[in-house]
Amino acid sequence: MEYEHIVKGRFLERPNRFIARVEVEDGEAGHRVETVHVKNTGRCRELLQKGAVVYLEKSGNPSRSTAYDLVAVEKGERLVNMDSQAPNRAVEEWLRGGGFSPDVTLVKPEARYGNSRFDFYLEAGGERMFMEVKGVTLEEEGVVRFPDAPSERAVKHVEELIAAKQEGYRVFVLFVIQMENVLHFTPNRDTHPEFADALCRAARAGVEILAYDCLVKPDSMTVNRPVPIAISHADTRASKEALGSETARGINETLRKNLGKYKLENICIPLLKWYDKNRRILPWREMPTPYRVWVSEIMLQQTRVEAVKPYFERFMKALPDVKALAEAEEETLLKLWEGLGYYNRVRNLQKAAIQIQKLYGGHMPDTVEALLTLSGIGSYTAGAIASIAFQRPVPAVDGNVLRVVARLGQDGRYIDDSKVKASVEQDLKEIMPKDRPGDFNQAMMEIGACVCIPNGAPLCGDCPLAGMCESHKAGTEQEYPRKQAKKARKIEEKTILIVQKEDKTAIRKRPGRGLLAGMYEFPSMEGFCTAEEVAAYLADNGLEALSIQSLEDAKHIFTHKEWHMKGYMVSVDGPEPGKLKNSFRDWIYIEPWQTEDRFPIPSAFGAYTKYLSVKLGKNRY
Repeated sequence: MEYEHIVKGRFLERPNRFIARVEVEDGEAGHRVETVHVKNTGRCRELLQKGAVVYLEKSGNPSRSTAYDLVAVEKGERLVNMDSQAPNRAVEEWLRGGGFSPDVTLVKPEARYGNSRFDFYLEAGGERMFMEVKGVTLEEEGVVRFPDAPSERAVKHVEELIAAKQEGYRVFVLFVIQMENVLHFTPNRDTHPEFADALCRAARAGVEILAYDCLVKPDSMTVNRPVPIAISHADTRASKEALGSETARGINETLRKNLGKYKLENICIPLLKWYDKNRRILPWREMPTPYRVWVSEIMLQQTRVEAVKPYFERFMKALPDVKALAEAEEETLLKLWEGLGYYNRVRNLQKAAIQIQKLYGGHMPDTVEALLTLSGIGSYTAGAIASIAFQRPVPAVDGNVLRVVARLGQDGRYIDDSKVKASVEQDLKEIMPKDRPGDFNQAMMEIGACVCIPNGAPLCGDCPLAGMCESHKAGTEQEYPRKQAKKARKIEEKTILIVQKEDKTAIRKRPGRGLLAGMYEFPSMEGFCTAEEVAAYLADNGLEALSIQSLEDAKHIFTHKEWHMKGYMVSVDGPEPGKLKNSFRDWIYIEPWQTEDRFPIPSAFGAYTKYLSVKLGKNRY
């Protein structure tokens, strides 16, 4: 798509949506100020800054009140086309030229469907297709978003595409990025959440979401390359076209040696194609801001995805940003984390949030080096944040990734050796696609979690890499990966007491350091004790046991130890809290409902928390 008679100028002001005042060169006369037509009625405030270099197309109609149209603007080192008519013109050329598909036999602009009108109707390979085109000019630090202002019309178009899909058409939303070299596209949830939600619904309904950047010159705009999309999965054609032969040229000889006959250059395209079609829809993936990616990755350590989902949603609602996390009260923080375990994770989250507030003005740093200086962030988490949120080409190697790599090449090294992990990180860094580093990392993790699973036989029939997997060929999948023998966990025996006085139950706060620091627990005794020993223990501290009822045994496994527990429900009479002897002084009696939002009790006591609102024996209700 080309323009004629382009003139360069400097933007001065925009009196209204339709016109702008621009200073242009006037030969020997110096400069003159022209009133020009603005071909994009959006706000475009980040583009039309006073003094910005702009490009104007001279109108061929001498009777027009404005002699020029403003078509492009320089924003830093970028040249951005801001002609609202340019995306459709460029896409039509692209479609007719075979850029979308060489099989296209019909391209019909402005096609009707029922009461709707879509930008294009296409026919190719026996399929009937509709395509709606959206021009994108809003860019912030390499991330492009649409719309730049609320657009009910855009929502309506998406809903109409869903209806067309249900009628059997193949349908597309194509976001035309009117600039080059961006990181990724995402719907502008801040400005118009309804559109973002509609786009997610459309993707789930089978509407295919595409995004392409453009080669922009002062006098032309051409559809160029696919851009990564950060929303619900869509069956885009981006994978193969985006990677091209560049990945094949980036073969890492070290990893080739580690993986024997395995052809590393063959991973990327089938892996990303599989990911585009099969990735799970997860709340942190639908809006991958740095904060959301960070919190989700910390939660997912040692915890299943399905278990994390409700915790993540609740955490985001209560603490939506770095500032809120940094300022949260400890008990609020622990209550939000209650049941996830490994509570040092959330303490380190808050420490890191405080660091980010002090050192980075509340904004997550975007490099691995800076991220590694934050509390609780190691090489995996730093790689995940940098690649997913900032599209940095750095690996994120967790147990899932190590398992996939080990099985692909029958790699017999111990994956729990830090040197092996560092080696795999370096190897993958050299072959990962620069266009989609975040998707590549997530695809590796996803296939490890859902297909190349850790427990039981891997689902090789569903794996896009099975044909190149040395372990699968040899039938040795379950022999890999290899780990060093772990030391046996220490076993500790405890007697847990559910002590009730009238309608209240006794709990106490654990020390501020060590295992389950700062959490609340039921009183306990070391070892397995009899009912008589429990009664004597309470009597020695001023409490009379009115009744004692045995509860079921329980076990909880920590990383390096196991608790084996015996439980009793005890009804007591005696002094109020604060008047008890010895260690009983830190007991507090609470109503059962208070554990819902005030007193975080860890999942280690999960077998007994149900008795907070139930009395056994003669006192049952």
